[in-house]
Amino acid sequence: MPNLENLRKQAKLILRWHRDRYYPVAAQIRSELPRYGRMTDSEILAQSFKLSDAQELVARQQGFESWQALKTGLETMSDHAETIVAKAVIVDAEPQLFVADIKASCAFFTSKLGFATVFMYGEPPFYAQIKRDGARLNLRCVAGPVIEADLRIREQLLSASFPVATADEIKKLFLEFQASGVTFFQPLKSEPWGARDFIITDPDGNLLLFAGPSG
Repeated sequence: MPNLENLRKQAKLILRWHRDRYYPVAAQIRSELPRYGRMTDSEILAQSFKLSDAQELVARQQGFESWQALKTGLETMSDHAETIVAKAVIVDAEPQLFVADIKASCAFFTSKLGFATVFMYGEPPFYAQIKRDGARLNLRCVAGPVIEADLRIREQLLSASFPVATADEIKKLFLEFQASGVTFFQPLKSEPWGARDFIITDPDGNLLLFAGPSG
């Protein structure tokens, strides 16, 4: 059952994305709110958009006509929670990177990217997990390359993506990694869809995308 407080936070995030002209949110607004249905992304982002609009969008995404209907519906579901079979909730995702040397890879992520090692398993180690803030990566040792190097570069095959919430944070992250001396596959740049992102390469050639709104 959705948590009302989390839905409130989601509405505030959507409002901030609209204020920051984060283009991907325009598609959500157009698909859920009929009054924006014939507008382009630019027109939607130029329109007045209030917290009540964002709450209505969240309500419709949850299958309700309005924010008040959502709140009433959640209260009803809460009253009868004992008789409802709850849907399983996926709380996180942990991409797995294939690496040649677990210790060397952990050293790269901790010393260059600010991650911490959660655990390292095996002797010699063949599996590990690292984390930074809400992001976690699993590292798996393999004997040889899993993806052909030229194909990875030619098709820009990403191994993992890491979103941040604001334009200021993506700039700070880029400057942090730049100071630590990482190898950039793509420097920080603004994308046509409203994101600002950069890609780095780890010692095994994995392409790691870091992205946020353009501001």
